[in-house]
Amino acid sequence: MTILVVGALHLDVVVRAAHIPALDETLAGSGVDYVFGGKGGNQALAAARLGETVHFAGRAGSDAFGDVLRARLAASPLNISQLQRDPGPSGMSSAIVNDAGEYGAVIVSAANLAIDADQIEIPPETSLVLLQNEIPHEVNLAIAQRAQAAGATVWLNAAPARALSDDMLACVDLLIVNRVEAAFYADLTQKADVLTTLGGEGVTYDGSTYPAWDVAVASTHGAGDMFVGALAAFVSQGASMNEALPRAQAAAAWLVSTPVAKRDDDHALYAFLDAQLNR
Repeated sequence: MTILVVGALHLDVVVRAAHIPALDETLAGSGVDYVFGGKGGNQALAAARLGETVHFAGRAGSDAFGDVLRARLAASPLNISQLQRDPGPSGMSSAIVNDAGEYGAVIVSAANLAIDADQIEIPPETSLVLLQNEIPHEVNLAIAQRAQAAGATVWLNAAPARALSDDMLACVDLLIVNRVEAAFYADLTQKADVLTTLGGEGVTYDGSTYPAWDVAVASTHGAGDMFVGALAAFVSQGASMNEALPRAQAAAAWLVSTPVAKRDDDHALYAFLDAQLNR
């Protein structure tokens, strides 16, 4: 089957430092990486790396960051025929990762706010459409309604938290949130199936808790996106949620235990999954 991911693209500037600076504090960093990012791009790549056919629709700018983003997408297994080009700057983020692997970040959405929903189609054979809150609500709503009409399942990774219309909730089959977002959405007028990620404590779904894999943390940056993309891939390939959740958690565990600069190694990812899931 096919997954369509519609979402944001960012070039993440990831700085490593001993700790995250306080107000007015200047630190010496120990390194910097320029990392392909944005929830949409990250989740699409994660699903594709795990063997699923994935179409990605998003928007990158006409600046140098946009050139880097387009080159990374072109070198991936993703179908990017619905990638849009904006005349202005690309989305980006600046993140600081401390020695414990924790991070703080600032996101500049830029081109992501100008995604044109009218240019996005639901590809044939699409079984699942994956959305996030880094693009405008009206874009998500248009795509979700189109996906529902086409018979596709709709997942919304509702991050960052923001108000959701009843029309949007009526289209959502699975709402994926973290602890903060779960509290924000606690009083929804329409109830959707909810999956809550708990970081190092695992995830909860349908009344059950799935504990996280115990690994040494290099950086948690991007872990949630790897989990969501991997989960989409495994479910699209026919796994039940009960089967897919531990597999997706293993993929996220590999990511957090791998330094940012070494995360493009697919062979290392597959070897880790094989070792963890078949022991």
